[in-house]
Amino acid sequence: MQFKLILVFVDEGKTDAVLDAARAAGATGATIINARGQGLEKSIGIFGLELLHPRTVLLILVEARRADEVLATITKVGKLDEKLDTGIALMLDVDKALGLTEHIKHLEKTVPLDPA
Repeated sequence: MQFKLILVFVDEGKTDAVLDAARAAGATGATIINARGQGLEKSIGIFGLELLHPRTVLLILVEARRADEVLATITKVGKLDEKLDTGIALMLDVDKALGLTEHIKHLEKTVPLDPA
């Protein structure tokens, strides 16, 4: 079985909505990492200190045949293509992934693939 890793970088406030949408589209879960980041330009606060905005990094391992749908759903729900500073998502090929057999069996029952 082939897998893709989707990495999503969003504001902390969007984490739950993006995760719920990803699950509904066929993801079985995610690893969540709290991070700080900045956009195209530095944000400078009081006393000239640089501000780093709280972000969430979601690592979502998805079956390759479900990955495009999950990525499209994340992009829509996270509003990633609407303006600057909304976040980004990227998808990488995974050479091997182990320990997912039961996840896939459960997923095939609860979120069947669209035959089209």
